[in-house]
Amino acid sequence: MTFVPGEVVAPGDPRILLEGQWGHQPGLAVTVNSGSRLSFGFSGTGLQVLFDTAGLEVAPHLWVTVDDGEPTLHLIEQPVLELTVDDGRHTVELVVKDVNEFVNRWEPPFACAVSFAGLILNDKTTLRLGAQPGGPRFEFYGDSITQGVRALSEDPESAGADGTKAFAYLTARAFGATSYQVGFGRQGVVKPGNGGVPAGPESFGWNFAGSRALRIAAPDLVVLNLGVNDDTLTPEQYAEYVRVVRTAYPSSTIVAVSPFSGKYAAEIETGVKSLDDPAVHYVPTTGWITEADCTDGLHPSVAGHAKIADRLIPVLQEITGLRLR
Repeated sequence: MTFVPGEVVAPGDPRILLEGQWGHQPGLAVTVNSGSRLSFGFSGTGLQVLFDTAGLEVAPHLWVTVDDGEPTLHLIEQPVLELTVDDGRHTVELVVKDVNEFVNRWEPPFACAVSFAGLILNDKTTLRLGAQPGGPRFEFYGDSITQGVRALSEDPESAGADGTKAFAYLTARAFGATSYQVGFGRQGVVKPGNGGVPAGPESFGWNFAGSRALRIAAPDLVVLNLGVNDDTLTPEQYAEYVRVVRTAYPSSTIVAVSPFSGKYAAEIETGVKSLDDPAVHYVPTTGWITEADCTDGLHPSVAGHAKIADRLIPVLQEITGLRLR
């Protein structure tokens, strides 16, 4: 069926719900983080989802779900994704499966990023105003594990990664939370990440270079899981990282989760305790998973991430008093 264009919808239209770490450039909503989502509802027979693919060296991976169907994988290699359905009321959700960690995703122009340029409805379709999220607000900051790298297999590229299988994504969904899942491969508290990403304290508060991460409200909860990639890490360095987060969010609950390998657990615990802040909590994770729960001995598998989430969720319930969805 020939596509007959109708209304053009900008990426910042309030009928489109963006969740996660999205920055804005002229005519674009941009994310460099796996687990970021966009969703909308419409009545009619179809539409086109637009992307800016100029300069991309590696295609980002998306999961696309229409209504209650199974998610389908889409690689953003072309600027148009066309969705055609039977006439009726429909919902669409696009979730970033992976933004490749090995090419530039920090300094525009990006070699890999999801740059959403809006929608073109066909002449028989109208966009509906969707329900706004009403749950708590969570933010997760971490490395390749938070990103979901190698969750599916040992493949270090996007084929082996899936941010929707990561413990952060699973935990947020369990609480029905609006979530910011910020994971950068190789990043540490001191060490910069792959793809030109600065170390944790320097990247915190930014969507990407030149784009501040603005919030309409402070998060209820911030979960930190950095350190395993650092060559050295002192309690003072970790404490300073937490201070950066605390300065941005004076009233949020902060949970510092030790690396699942156990690395620097003592230094992180000492750094957290040195802050003497009752709203900053240290959570040891020794024994939560083993090498058998990983695809490569370090990165959790899908089952490994599920184990972590199953351990983390009740801990967060006890700390925050929040209920599951």
